[in-house]
Amino acid sequence: MTEETESRNEFDKAERSPGAKFLLVLLMGFLLTIPLFATWLLVYDRQSQSETAQQSIVTGWGGEQVFAGPKLVLPYTATVQETVEQDGKSVTRSNEVTAELFLAPETVTLDSDLKTQSKKRAIYEVVVYDSHIAGSARFRLPDDFERNGISTSDIDFTRAELRFGLSDARGLAGDNNVTVNGEQLTLKPGRGLGETGNSGFFAWVDASRLMDGGLSADFTVRFKGNQSLTVAPHAGLTEWTVRSKWPHPSFTGGFLPETEETKVTAEGFEAKYAITNLALGSSLVALQAGQQVSPDSEPRVDLYQPAGGAAASASVNLIQPVDLYGQVDRAAKYGFLIIGFTFVAFLLFDLIGGVRISSVQYILIGAALVLFFVLLLAFAEIIGFALAFIAASAATIGLITAYSASVLSSWRSASLVGGLLAGLYGAIYILLSLQAYSLLIGSLLIFAALAGVMFVTRRLDWSNSLGRAKA
Repeated sequence: MTEETESRNEFDKAERSPGAKFLLVLLMGFLLTIPLFATWLLVYDRQSQSETAQQSIVTGWGGEQVFAGPKLVLPYTATVQETVEQDGKSVTRSNEVTAELFLAPETVTLDSDLKTQSKKRAIYEVVVYDSHIAGSARFRLPDDFERNGISTSDIDFTRAELRFGLSDARGLAGDNNVTVNGEQLTLKPGRGLGETGNSGFFAWVDASRLMDGGLSADFTVRFKGNQSLTVAPHAGLTEWTVRSKWPHPSFTGGFLPETEETKVTAEGFEAKYAITNLALGSSLVALQAGQQVSPDSEPRVDLYQPAGGAAASASVNLIQPVDLYGQVDRAAKYGFLIIGFTFVAFLLFDLIGGVRISSVQYILIGAALVLFFVLLLAFAEIIGFALAFIAASAATIGLITAYSASVLSSWRSASLVGGLLAGLYGAIYILLSLQAYSLLIGSLLIFAALAGVMFVTRRLDWSNSLGRAKA
C-alpha cells in the first residue's frame, strides 16, 4: 500500500469519525452566526428607518408634547453686588436689576380629551392626537412669602405675565383663550416655561389682586401632538384627568394615575392624577425657571429624582399594540436554537442512519434557516407579524423538506425534518407570546432536546468510525 493511499485512508477514517463530524457541524453552526448577526443589524436598520419615516409623517403636525402651566411671572427689583477693578483696587458696587419671580398656583385642574387617529405613509404608521385641555388655576401669595427675601413693594404686579409651556408650539390650534377673574386676556407667542424649553405662549396680566385675596385663571388650550402627552406638574395640587378612545395607553413618568380612578377598556381609557408639591419637593415660589422635561415615549426609571430636584412629570403614551420590529428581533434571537436543532437532526441521520451529508449541504440548509428571519421581517412590515410568521415558516419548511428528500434520499426522513421544523417554529411563536414564562419554557425545551440526543447516541463510539457502536 502506497503512502498516498494510506494518507487517503486515514483522512477517510477521520471524516467518518462521529467526533470529527460533530466538530465539523459545530464549526459550520458558528460560521452561520455571521449572517445571523447581519440579520439583527438589518432589523435595527429597518427600525431606524421606520422611526425616521414616522417623524417625517408628523412633521408640521406636532411632536411628543409636554404641557406645563400656568405660572405667574412677576418682575421685581433686586440689588446685586458687583466687584470691579478701578485704579488697581477692587471696588464693590450695588446695582439694581430687574429679575423674575415664578409663582405656581395653589391648585390646578386639567381636563384633557385626546382625539386620536393613525397617519400612514407607505408601510409606516404613527398615532397622532388632537388634544383639548380645559383647566383652571388659583393663585395666591403664600403667607410666608417674605421669607424668600423679596418685599412685595419691590414687585411690579401690573407687568406680570401668565405663562404656559408647550414643547412644540407648532401644534397649537387657533381656538385658545385665557381669562383671569372673568377678564379675557390676549395671548402672545413665546416666553414659555423652563419645563418646555421656554417654548409656549403668554399673556400680560395685572396681578395686583394677589395682594387682595388672589386671582383665578380659566383657560382652554387646543394643540396637536403624536404618540405621547406629558404634563409637568408644579402647583400645590395638580389634578389631571385625561381620556381618549385609544385602547392601548401606557402610563409612565415620575407619577402614575390613581388606581381606583383609572379605567382602560377596548373602547378607550380614562385616568386621573392627583399630585402635590410636597411630592414634587418644590416650593410654590421660585427665583429660577423650572428644569426642562423631555417627552416620555418610553418608560424611564430616572425621570423623577427628588434628591436632585430634577423635573418630574406624568406621561400618557399612545402605544401600538404590536411592535413588529421588537418581535422580529426576539424571534431572531432564537435563530441559534433553530439552526442547532436542525443540524442535530441531520447529524443523527448522518451518524445513525448512515446517510452521508456533505458540509456544503449543511451550509445551504443553514442559509435557508437564516433567510427565514429576513422573510419574516419583510413580510411583517406589510401584512403584520402573525401572518408573516406563518408565511415565512411555511416557505422555509417547504424548501428544506423538499431539499432534504434529495439529501436523505427518502421522503419519509424528509417529512421528519419538516415536522421538526414545524414544531420548532410553533414553539418559538408560543415563546414570543409568553413574556413571563418564555425563558422557563425555552430552557425546558432545550433540556428535553439534549436528553433525547444523549439517549439516541448513548451507545455511539464517538472516537471510532461510523457503525462501530457498543454492544
